[in-house]
Amino acid sequence: MEIDSLSKRYGARQALDALSFTVPPGEIFGFVGSNGAGKTTTMRISVGVLAADQGEVRWGGTPVGVHDTARFGYMPEERGLYPKMTVGKQLVYLGRLHGLSASQGQAAMMRWTERLHLSEYRNKTVESLSLGNRQRVQLAAALVHDPDVLILDEPFSGLDPFAVQDMSAVLKEKAAQGTPVLFSSHQLELVERLCDRVAVVRHGRLAACGSLDELRSAAPARLHLEVEGADEDWPAHSDAVASYERLHDGVLLEPAGSHTENDVLRAAMRHGTVRRMTWHQATLTDMFCDLIESPEGGTHR
Repeated sequence: MEIDSLSKRYGARQALDALSFTVPPGEIFGFVGSNGAGKTTTMRISVGVLAADQGEVRWGGTPVGVHDTARFGYMPEERGLYPKMTVGKQLVYLGRLHGLSASQGQAAMMRWTERLHLSEYRNKTVESLSLGNRQRVQLAAALVHDPDVLILDEPFSGLDPFAVQDMSAVLKEKAAQGTPVLFSSHQLELVERLCDRVAVVRHGRLAACGSLDELRSAAPARLHLEVEGADEDWPAHSDAVASYERLHDGVLLEPAGSHTENDVLRAAMRHGTVRRMTWHQATLTDMFCDLIESPEGGTHR
């Protein structure tokens, strides 16, 4: 699936600004950004709920039309279930809307309610279920017609650890079958664990895109130091330090310019006893903060 130069404006607000990325078959692609960054707008355009002002969505190299989006599985952030309909009837109905026969819809409903541990709720109304089980039903609704593309907006929101495991396993299974999987989430640890590649969007524009290793290679190199007896702001007094962050167990700092870890070590030793110094491997949360919530000047954040 290709997102090609999508732009969308709501009045004076530019929600998307020439946003582009590609999700190939069999890839789990994480889509992250702050609230209002344009994630939901992108997904709604992708499934035909909204029209773009400019740009297009392509699947298999051709622009996506109504018949194509019928083969997409979509889990909206604002859940779209019928609260007074039973789980079983709802999934069969939604399967038939996507082109399944009555018998195919019934078989798919049985399969997915079994797979997502919803069998005992088939004859229960959606409104009678817990939030976590409603989430499971919503995922089943996105999967019931065996979609060619899976697009999920905040699918892990409100789930307990067991439901997270179930949903994660399903996403991996679909990707292993060759389905492109695009999902957004504020739970960056899950994104880091599940995704082959990640796109970070900021103010409707692509801030970064790549595998975690690729994103890490572009992130600033940082050292984690524990310096016994040192003032907590000791890095501010060293030319070898470009910026730093205080942690509960020391400081995380970026060497300045051409300065090496040896320069930082010598600077630290002037302020106390160095108990530990290691290179810090950036997490997705670290990279997200650098790209989205970077400090506005100063020597620390």
